[in-house]
Amino acid sequence: MAKRRFKTFCVHFFIILFGLIMLYPLLWMLSASFKTSTEIFQGTNFFPEAPTFDSYVQGWEGIMGIPFWQFFANSFTIVLFVMLGNIISCLPTAYAFSKLKFPLRSLWFTIMMGTLMLPMHVKLIPTYIVFNNLGWVNTFLPMIVPSFFATQGFFIFLMTQYMRGLPKELDEAATVDGCGPFRSFIQITVPLSVPAIVTTAIFSFLWTWNDFFTQNIYLTETKKYTVSMALRQFTDAMGNSSWGALFAMSVLSLIPLFLMFVLFQSYLVDGITAGSVKG
Repeated sequence: MAKRRFKTFCVHFFIILFGLIMLYPLLWMLSASFKTSTEIFQGTNFFPEAPTFDSYVQGWEGIMGIPFWQFFANSFTIVLFVMLGNIISCLPTAYAFSKLKFPLRSLWFTIMMGTLMLPMHVKLIPTYIVFNNLGWVNTFLPMIVPSFFATQGFFIFLMTQYMRGLPKELDEAATVDGCGPFRSFIQITVPLSVPAIVTTAIFSFLWTWNDFFTQNIYLTETKKYTVSMALRQFTDAMGNSSWGALFAMSVLSLIPLFLMFVLFQSYLVDGITAGSVKG
């Protein structure tokens, strides 16, 4: 018994130690956000000697006369529409692949899966030319509109695998009761697919919120910048580096991600595990 307790203690000790090592950069950034610029790089203490909120005030004032809340509003606008688009478009697509029978279904599903192996850089120039001809450059549309056309193969695959794991008896009973495919989709499949829907929403939120490359390609006007783009400006604007403001706004930018994960963690685990069991 004593040997087993010692083994358990060692396992938990190393897990906690590894967790602290992984969290150290985040904790250092949080501590640095309450320090002055001089103390950040010259101080030897991990904790601030005299905590101050000046970095938060300076960062919230924004850059180039644009308050930082504007960048949060831009990011939330893009993120919410992308989440909505991925859910609306990927749900019926996944339902078709998992529940309906149509010619060449396996072939189309294989082609869809093949898009997951296509690097985004391969299609960057063609898509940019298309959006530029449409006059969508320097707008949010290039980030939002594609999500309404089921362009994310990963989410289609996730939902398809999840729906395949739902009991077939429910669909058969619905058919006996006179439900067509559309009614069965709305009243049975969608309510039972909440974990997969929430998982799609969470990943859409995380990937879009943290996306810098795509937003940097299509957004050129400062007032339309997202949070990830605005953070970079603290080290670029007129050659000055406001490290304190950068760390402070970085901490605030992590709060939505943290809340999203904490509030929907159980759905996230259910959606991933259930979707991975059914092959």
